[in-house]
Amino acid sequence: MSSPADRPFRSVLYMPATNERALAKAATLACDAVIVDLEDAVAPEQKSEARKHLKDWFAARAAKPAATIIRINALSSEWGAEDLALARKLEPDGILLPKIDTPRDILEAGDALDDETAPETVKLWAMVETPKAVLNLGAIAELGRDPASRLAGLVAGTNDLAKDTGMLMTPDRRYLLPWLMQIVLAARAGGLVALDGVMNEFRDLHDFGRECTDGAAMGFDGKTLIHPAQIEPANKAFSPSEAAVAEARAIVEAFARPENAGKGVISLEGRMVERLHLMQAERLLGRAMRP
Repeated sequence: MSSPADRPFRSVLYMPATNERALAKAATLACDAVIVDLEDAVAPEQKSEARKHLKDWFAARAAKPAATIIRINALSSEWGAEDLALARKLEPDGILLPKIDTPRDILEAGDALDDETAPETVKLWAMVETPKAVLNLGAIAELGRDPASRLAGLVAGTNDLAKDTGMLMTPDRRYLLPWLMQIVLAARAGGLVALDGVMNEFRDLHDFGRECTDGAAMGFDGKTLIHPAQIEPANKAFSPSEAAVAEARAIVEAFARPENAGKGVISLEGRMVERLHLMQAERLLGRAMRP
């Protein structure tokens, strides 16, 4: 069975469940995934209508986006249980849980899916957007090592983190960087996908491209988006460069030579290359082969 890490998540576009026009275009977009939002993008008086739109869209769509994730309302809210029940029936690739604080929030959602015998292919994703979630990142990410938890990825909720902490959001995100790096570190420890947070100024594609490049350099797998115009820059930033692909191929080819069979360390163009570099090169080439 394939895991979420086996597919790209370079560009993940939020779409309000109430926006029928946007949902109709989802299959034509070049993003790797869409997050159909029942939470922040939907006003309280529109929650029921949003669930209806979501159900109709799943029933009518002729082509499936690369991955479809549904962001539900928090299970502690008045809408969460009904959202989760509908999402379970629709069997998306993932269900995004907002406002998580502890591993228990994820385990409770997983138990609810298990009770309703939801397929194992329905994974859980966690928004890291509260101070408690950041403090509990290690324990949360550890769930990724247990397939029964269904946890597949962590999504940075940068707007809520800024709001809840009073942090100043600067263009270089310097006050946010320590928490972003914690998310990446936790995701790697738990074998999870890590998605960077959104950039609100969607018309500023120059700064958005820089933010994507920074996110990729930090180790994120991709970025969450709020507008289709952000898809192309995100796909470019989170795809391996031609230089990186060439270097990876050289490493793989070097270890494949008969004289290097069984060696743990070899010399390549004046530098020492270990087996761990071979594994990294193979993973990078696998990413480069994805559409």
